Amino acid sequence: MRSLRAALWMLLVLSPAIVIGGGKHLFILSGQSNMAGMKPEVSFTPAVTKAFGKENIIVAKSGYSGASIRSWAKSNHEFPPPTTGRVPKVRGHFYDTMINGVKAATKDQTLKTVTFVWMQGESDLNNTAYDVYLKELIWQIQTDINFKEINIVIGRISDCGLDQPKRLAGKKYIRKTQQEFAEAHPRGAWVDTDDLNDRKQEDGTIVHDLHYTPEGYQLLGQRFAEKSIALIKVNAK
Repeated sequence: MRSLRAALWMLLVLSPAIVIGGGKHLFILSGQSNMAGMKPEVSFTPAVTKAFGKENIIVAKSGYSGASIRSWAKSNHEFPPPTTGRVPKVRGHFYDTMINGVKAATKDQTLKTVTFVWMQGESDLNNTAYDVYLKELIWQIQTDINFKEINIVIGRISDCGLDQPKRLAGKKYIRKTQQEFAEAHPRGAWVDTDDLNDRKQEDGTIVHDLHYTPEGYQLLGQRFAEKSIALIKVNAK
């Protein structure tokens, strides 16, 4: 499986730039700390640049540590509304920052495709309406940039804590919801992150950390780019 992934990755990166009509390919990258920790210029942007050409891409990224999806979605979908945990005073405040950056980056530009890359979920382990919030978040983007056919790439939260009983049900729920959401979406895909957070301790044991290793973040960018490029190619046919 790893050899197949490596071969596909090399094909996508080394192949000549793909020309798919006019307009720009917009990539909106957002999420919490593991998105904040990923530097798109290391592996994501070089890959999509190789695929589509530097003049044909726009990459807009925002990431915030310890943030619930409630900080992006503007409505409440939990009843009664939660009063504890990661509940922002103003719903959607990180979304406003994200979308304002997107609008600034795309001013006076024509868009050919839009791909939304989402890496978030660890702060929503008690959020039973996560899938509904995801739907609203995508709808907000579609509405605000007036672009309906958006590709969705979701980074499934890692295996951190799956060997511990604390909040285990919530972790499994978010992972399952993210994977099923991406697989059910006609323009969706998801990325596995379970091997990106393995840190070797002094005694030789491996810890599945909350945050990824430097190599893990580089691989995360590569995988996001791989899925994004594939979705654009498939939906261009």
